[in-house]
Amino acid sequence: MQDNATEVTAAGIARLAGVGRAAVSNWRRRHADFPRPVGGTETSPAFALAEVEEWLRRHRKLAEVPLKERVWQQLAGHPDGPVTALVHAGCALLLIHERPPVWLDISSGTDERLAALLPTALDEVLTPRVPGTARPGLTDRSRVNGQPSVNTPPAATPANPATPATPATPATPATPALAIPTASRLLPSVPLLRGVAELAADRGARPTFEFLLGRHLDANPRQYTLTPPDLAGLMAALAGTPATVLDPSCGTGALLRAVADRPDRRLHAQDSSPELAALTALRLALHTRAPVHAAAGDTLRADAYPGLRADAVLCHPPFNERNWGHDDLAYDPRWEYGFPARTESELAWVQHALARLRDGGTAVLLMPPAVASRRSGRRIRADLLRRGALRAVVALPAGAAPPYSVPLHLWVLRRPDRTHAQPELLLVDAGRFTAEGRGGPDWPGVRETVLDAWGAFDRDGGVEERPGVARSVPVIELLDDDVDLTPARRLPPPADTDGAGRLADVRARLDETLRLTAELAPPPAEPVPSAASGRLPLTTVGELARAGALVMRTGGHGGRARVPVLTDHDVLAGTAPSGTLPESEEEPVLTEPGDVVLPVLGGGAVARVVDEATAGAVLGRNLVLLRPDPAALDAWFLAGFLRGTANHRQASSYASTATRLDVRRLQLPRLAPDEQRRYGERFRALDAFERALREAGRLGEQLVRGMYDGLTDGTIAPD
Repeated sequence: MQDNATEVTAAGIARLAGVGRAAVSNWRRRHADFPRPVGGTETSPAFALAEVEEWLRRHRKLAEVPLKERVWQQLAGHPDGPVTALVHAGCALLLIHERPPVWLDISSGTDERLAALLPTALDEVLTPRVPGTARPGLTDRSRVNGQPSVNTPPAATPANPATPATPATPATPATPALAIPTASRLLPSVPLLRGVAELAADRGARPTFEFLLGRHLDANPRQYTLTPPDLAGLMAALAGTPATVLDPSCGTGALLRAVADRPDRRLHAQDSSPELAALTALRLALHTRAPVHAAAGDTLRADAYPGLRADAVLCHPPFNERNWGHDDLAYDPRWEYGFPARTESELAWVQHALARLRDGGTAVLLMPPAVASRRSGRRIRADLLRRGALRAVVALPAGAAPPYSVPLHLWVLRRPDRTHAQPELLLVDAGRFTAEGRGGPDWPGVRETVLDAWGAFDRDGGVEERPGVARSVPVIELLDDDVDLTPARRLPPPADTDGAGRLADVRARLDETLRLTAELAPPPAEPVPSAASGRLPLTTVGELARAGALVMRTGGHGGRARVPVLTDHDVLAGTAPSGTLPESEEEPVLTEPGDVVLPVLGGGAVARVVDEATAGAVLGRNLVLLRPDPAALDAWFLAGFLRGTANHRQASSYASTATRLDVRRLQLPRLAPDEQRRYGERFRALDAFERALREAGRLGEQLVRGMYDGLTDGTIAPD
């Protein structure tokens, strides 16, 4: 076995075989020929993927590892790490996309030949598509002057000559995002690249990269702060159809990917993370024909584009940074509107965006709401208003972007090209489009409201006032001691001429729901006589699956765009599908009426039977779907017994901070179909009672909240 063979964890083996992790542990104990660990730790060992795949075939645990799973496991277990593997895969996919005959020619020989010829082929593709791509050496001259050579881009010239002569922390100069890898770096990736090419032949190069990138981001949710596609689309729409666009904190490239296409478009991206800068460059190169200029480096300390004057800047900057360069950049010429305080990193990003715009260019930035009102930033906010640079502040609904519990703001800025006689600021509050649960806001409503208001304001210099929604405010009204730009504090309250009538309707619905709840309440429990309380013969979900009485499926990691996703939160709360998954060509698992869905994390004893309203949704992550054969199993009987607390306790495993359910170990009694249906009807009645209780609680909260609001704003009399 090669020392650099691709490794896979027990969780990866379970996914390959379509079983739980407990089954993998059982195989290790029972089968002496199970592959030995080749890495990892004692508690989390890693195994050679090739050995595992051969063992699974030999023991008929699966006929064949699916291609997409084999490619993913090769990428995730790459000896140089998944990001390096993803970059190599993206380079190969760009070559396949641009020049498929070249790929077919160089991949027809040995692995060594492919690795040797690939750098030159990549140079011919990457250099025109991603200008500035570093060419550290296309051959393997591994030592220069007796020292090892490093396959990294050359350093760029420092971007900020106005930085103090003796900075506290010297900045690392920005570097090109991509460097053409050498043959020796590519050789361990060749098996992965051949698998990626095979996958691209079926799916296409662009969807293949989106699938692999989505899986990587999904597997590392805490490492990346993503910009949701709907929000990226709104920000790009506010910027119009610019030719030259810059994202100085590009992340995974969502904002630049959302920009409207035009023949002369040019994209510029920079990120402090070299990994994200490289992935963004490849993602955009696969997505568009426009030249993609991408750099890695700290934008505020080492700007890669000091001479750029873009038509638009789109930015989702890091929030609440203290170490943004306050001590190093005191004399930087970008601070036209005032030197930002150490706690005002976001206002540094605002001024950087304005400095990189041409006169009349537009910048759209995602901001935390505190930036609109913090006292430490009031002088800069005031100057932005006076000079007409800040044109609009939009309050988004909670759930628009991480952190999802905070209603973030959008700032729309324009580099002044003339003096406004009577400048005004557009304020928009889209908070009313917040959706219940975790499904995110009503994006069509948000988009229509925001774009309609901005279009009228940008065209006419003002907008017709909509109480609680939109208003154009004269700047002079905002220049007080606080310069508070929070839309909710400057907009008139929404007109509510029938608040009492709405509450009367809520009260009527609550009365009806309480009546229904009382009717659905289960009758007093009758104890089972001791003579008849013998233990029933039991079976498990795993045994039923092997016997063909049910089919077991697990939630996916991607799916088609704009398909409702049933999440674990939806199952726990009993709500409609509300989630989203990364866009990919992965075949989703769709629910059908009569399916039983269970969450596998969290320890809650919950099982939900899919009805007509929920059918057709995509099964989300951390969910398992059981599809019973109606001739053998009643769905409500199955769901009811799977909800037993003792049943969950014996089938769960416990980590330090989480509980995971092994669905295959859940038990239920062996009963005849008629007896199953008798239990099933009782479980169905309990479910209806539970739903009625939830609805009564929701209506009660709505009534209480409405009464408080009406009494305090004067629309409801206290008598």
